[in-house]
Amino acid sequence: MWIIRIALERPYTFVVLSLLIFIMGGWFLFHTPKDIFPSIDIPVVNVIWNYSGLAPEDFEQRITTFSEFSL
Repeated sequence: MWIIRIALERPYTFVVLSLLIFIMGGWFLFHTPKDIFPSIDIPVVNVIWNYSGLAPEDFEQRITTFSEFSL
């Protein structure tokens, strides 16, 4: 009940406090990052093999296995 007594004795304080909460809430709404995960700079290596005319099964057995072993 003490907070109600203070609010009745000093109404302008609570009006200013509610406006401050409203304005700061809007500011934080637009300036808070929305992404769940932080941005991390992970090194990535891409290897592209291009053999035209080679069947996918042969490519899988010969080239992919060798490149995985060497990497």
